[in-house]
Amino acid sequence: MITADLVKQLREKTGAGMMECKKVLTETDGDMEKAAELLRERGIAKAAKKSGRVAAEGLVSSYVSEDKKVGAIVEVNSETDFVSKNEEFKTFVLDVAEIVAKQNPKDMESLLQLKYKNSDKTVNEVLTEKIATIGENLTIRRFKRFESTGLIESYIHGDGKIAVLVNFTKGDSVVAKDVCMQIAAARPEYLSKEDVPEEKVKKEMEILKAQAINEGKPAEIAEKMVQGRIGKFYGEICLLNQEFVKDSSMKVQDLLKSKDAEIVEFARFEKGEGIEKKEENFAEEVMKQLK
Repeated sequence: MITADLVKQLREKTGAGMMECKKVLTETDGDMEKAAELLRERGIAKAAKKSGRVAAEGLVSSYVSEDKKVGAIVEVNSETDFVSKNEEFKTFVLDVAEIVAKQNPKDMESLLQLKYKNSDKTVNEVLTEKIATIGENLTIRRFKRFESTGLIESYIHGDGKIAVLVNFTKGDSVVAKDVCMQIAAARPEYLSKEDVPEEKVKKEMEILKAQAINEGKPAEIAEKMVQGRIGKFYGEICLLNQEFVKDSSMKVQDLLKSKDAEIVEFARFEKGEGIEKKEENFAEEVMKQLK
């Protein structure tokens, strides 16, 4: 019988995942040495050693069904930008986006356990193989999936640097593409003013008031100035309130109204955003090795 403690021991010894450890222990009737050898033969132990490295490069990609009713975007990270040009890696990212769209995992753990496209292996098993063959740490960082009663549109910018996914209840592909490019370029955080958390608005108003007082304005005048300036704040972070990038004389909400279009939700992924990259100091590394 393969106990949890046995799986834990093998995991600590090789750095491989729980599922891989359990699988090889079952195959080797609990023989720890043979199981470890099997992991090495399959490249899994080697891959596990890479899992501690910072992966902040990679690609974002998308998949939208032919009827445009279901769509997904994903971000898969690698250690170097060089890997993002690798065709094997590109195909893997596209496949993951399709799996998300078609199989609808509820979270990352569920996604990793789903069957990979045209394979008996799980997404996690294929990911581990890719780490071993490509030679870098790879991580599926995040995904977003929409279903629509209208249409889903996506846009990829800069060879996989930015991915946008938008859910329209009304509208056509022409206006949808324009809105996707707007989101890619203008980086809205929310759809409308109503979606902005009250705490965020309150904090911004405090900052604006302090700025006005620092400009020498009396408190009551500063208060009125805040009401005027908060509109600019919404115009920066809310999609509907932003100036349309192709025609600054109108806002995005005006564009949608003129085209009889309506948005329910959107998502924007930018490759590596928020990931702290490790800065390498080669002089320090050499000194450490010499010591």
